[in-house]
Amino acid sequence: MLRTSVFPSRYVQGAGALLALDDELARFGSSAACLVDANVKAILEPLFARAHHVKLHARNVHAACTERSIAEAAAWIRGTGAQMVMSLGGGKVVDTGRAAADDLRLPFVCVPTIAASDAPCSALSVIYDEEGRVIRDRFVRRNPDLVLVDSQIVVSAPVRFFIAGIGDALSTWYEARACQRAQASNLCGGRATAFAMEAAKLCRDTLFAHAVQAVDDCRANIVTPDFDAALEATVLLSGIGFESGGVAAAHAIHHGLAELPQTHAFLHGEKVAIGVLASLFLSTVPDSERREVFQLCSDIDLPTRLADLDIDVDDAEALALVAERACRSGEIIHNEPYPVTPAMVVAALTAMNRYALRNNF
Repeated sequence: MLRTSVFPSRYVQGAGALLALDDELARFGSSAACLVDANVKAILEPLFARAHHVKLHARNVHAACTERSIAEAAAWIRGTGAQMVMSLGGGKVVDTGRAAADDLRLPFVCVPTIAASDAPCSALSVIYDEEGRVIRDRFVRRNPDLVLVDSQIVVSAPVRFFIAGIGDALSTWYEARACQRAQASNLCGGRATAFAMEAAKLCRDTLFAHAVQAVDDCRANIVTPDFDAALEATVLLSGIGFESGGVAAAHAIHHGLAELPQTHAFLHGEKVAIGVLASLFLSTVPDSERREVFQLCSDIDLPTRLADLDIDVDDAEALALVAERACRSGEIIHNEPYPVTPAMVVAALTAMNRYALRNNF
């Protein structure tokens, strides 16, 4: 199998990065169709005032990323005659713009205003149905042409989003390592390159070195070197690492947890964090490694126990549902370097919960 890696064409990050947006967009043409999260429309006015090289057309996006919303966005973009598509906001508006740009074969620019996951740099759009349920993952033809992350905008968002993004990024190394050991495929049609593995490892090391301080800085809405380092790990390093390294048990367990209605109020990265912790009990792992990951999650207020996701550890039916979904045929949990059964997942979730209670995490 070939080794493959994918990346955004250009990545820009820093406090005030939006000031450079007009010049950055000019690399791709003279007009941009901007899909904007209605929650951040206040950012638009200064962007329009500074747009000297590129004409901006804006459309507020309220809906989830559905086949219908993608088609409607693509029709509007086509009508503007724009030479590029830009998404400004959270995951749903980013995924809608990514898919619409792919349909129209236009350059795609991603400007995330939160860092709740590692999706901005990827070529993946999550498609929902009209009832809000995930129906499929759509991989577009190429990664974003530009990802621009204004640290000042992200640090001003609710800290819970940033913490969830760290939870998502925390899985990157452990899942990439599993795929490498199993010689399993990554998400771009091959096996991980050495570069992808180093990106995943650097993501992990950066989070352990800076995440605790970064979260405290985010609570105070101040951009510091620690915050920028953890932000880069969460968006860029994790984005490269998960796509080019591969995914495994942590995200599969997330998919299982998402089957329980009581978890729907929790963010993707919060459920992934439980997936990471549980995955450390699917095989023999040094206690020092488990303790390090639990400590980080505890220090930054990520979930460490099933009760943190409103799940009763004694609810055998719920745990069985999670495990069956996580282990269904073709699921990414089978990228682990050993066979995984639903009984193993139930045991791992239970052992994880007991470990957290016993060690006061």
